[in-house]
Formats: sequence, structure tokens, C-alpha cells
Amino acid sequence: MPDVRRTPERLSAFSDAVFAVLITVLVLELRPPELPTFKALLSLWPTWLSYAVSYLFIAIVWANHHHLMRYAIDATPRLMWFNFAHLFSVSLLPLSTAWMAVSELAPQPVAFYAAVFFFVNATYIALIRELIERAPVKEVSPNERKIMRFRSIATLCVFGAAVVVALKYPLVGLGMCICCLIVYLKPEAPGAEK
Repeated sequence: MPDVRRTPERLSAFSDAVFAVLITVLVLELRPPELPTFKALLSLWPTWLSYAVSYLFIAIVWANHHHLMRYAIDATPRLMWFNFAHLFSVSLLPLSTAWMAVSELAPQPVAFYAAVFFFVNATYIALIRELIERAPVKEVSPNERKIMRFRSIATLCVFGAAVVVALKYPLVGLGMCICCLIVYLKPEAPGAEK
């Protein structure tokens, strides 16, 4: 009788395809300036900044997703739904990026952008709980679990605060989001044993 288990590799491959499509959609939103001058190109700095941050964000989310999926033994229905929620949250990024760019970093679009970061991080926490918290201690040390939990909850709080701050100070709110990305550049928990 064939093995009917859902393989995590298929779930990971599906997720990879979604991330690739999202990066493509993101880049399709870029438009050249109407005038053929560098000044016109430089005047689009909010668009380029929005795109660069979003591209980096998707790359970081993708790398961290790959790191987590290494711990999947079986693609259970629960894991699949958490993964779908995570991918859905990331799929909001091109919309929020475009809105933020065309508004030239206005408060409400930047707050919405920060809210998308919050949502992505919240669904990432669900994946951590499903994959890391259930993994055997020999695979993920208690120290690494604690660091991953702290990092994800701390950044979730900062993203939440960025939503509120962006309503008054949009560049500060965006800066808060960018600062949170730094702690996820390396998917492994910082300071965890090798």
C-alpha cells in the first residue's frame, strides 16, 4: 500500500513557488519615471525605498520559512493551515508596498504596511509553535527555543508599536519595521548553541 502521508517537501516547494510569485508581483509594481532624468528617478525615492524594504522582507521571511520547515516531519492539516495563513499574510505585502509608495510614505499606508509585518510575524509565531515547540530536544535545544520565542514576541510587539507610531510619524514607524528585520537576517536563533 502506498504511503499517503503528506510530505513536508511538497509543502515547502509550494511555499517556494508562492514566495517567487510574490517577488514577481512586487517588481511588476515598479514604474519608470515619466521624464528621462536622474532627478525624476530620484524623486521616486519613496517607491524605491518601499520596494527595497519589501524585497528584503520577503527574502528574510523566505529564508526563515526554509529554516523552520527543516523541522517538519509530516505536513499535517494543522501545519498546512498555519502555512497557508503565513503565506496569505505575506501575500498582502505587494498591496501594502504599492499603497505606501504611491502615497509617498503617508501615515495610514505606512501604518497598514507595519500591520502587514505584524500579521506576518504573528503567523510565523504559529509556525514556530507548530514546528519548533514540537521538535525533540535533541534537534532544538531549550535555549534556542527560548531565544526564538523571545525574538518573535519582541519583534511582534515592535511591529505593533510601529503601526501606532506610523500614524503620527510614518518614517519612524517604517524605521522600526526595518530594525526588526535585522534580527531575522540569520534564521537561526542568535546565541543558540550550534
